Amino acid sequence: MRPVFYSFRRCPYAMRARLALLVSGVEVSLREVVLRDKPQAFLDVSPSATVPCLVSGDGVLDESLDIMVWALRQNDPEGWLDMPAEGWEWIRQCDCPFKYALDRTKYASRYPDEDPAKHKEDALRFLLELDRQVTEWVFDRPTVADFAVLPFVRQFAFIDKADFDGQELPSVHAW
Repeated sequence: MRPVFYSFRRCPYAMRARLALLVSGVEVSLREVVLRDKPQAFLDVSPSATVPCLVSGDGVLDESLDIMVWALRQNDPEGWLDMPAEGWEWIRQCDCPFKYALDRTKYASRYPDEDPAKHKEDALRFLLELDRQVTEWVFDRPTVADFAVLPFVRQFAFIDKADFDGQELPSVHAW
């Protein structure tokens, strides 16, 4: 039986899981979730009630990075998992301090006691470090780090695309 993948098309966590599923060639039954009206079947299987969520014969995975690794362990034709150990640190930096700053920049009204300008600066510091690392890819070829981080950079870029395009991030822009 084909694994069931619960997703939401604009969610960066779901995007990165979809990218790994796509490159791995693992076929899934896609279930798009309307976040304001989550189906009971989804709520019954997702411990966190958030997307992405993958239900397979191996169990339930509801962390995007776990889904990426699971898919790539099934089939990794481009060798995404074969990356330097620092790749996992890039992902951790993205998932923790960068995502924290991203949320407080993009969703400033949800954090009235926070300074969105300070958080934007924090996010840009991460992007400046990334810009120094990236040539064509984070390393010498595509790895899981690229596709785990890229959806969040995309989300940040579209907060204010003109401002993002005006930032001195030539390698990130090309990436």
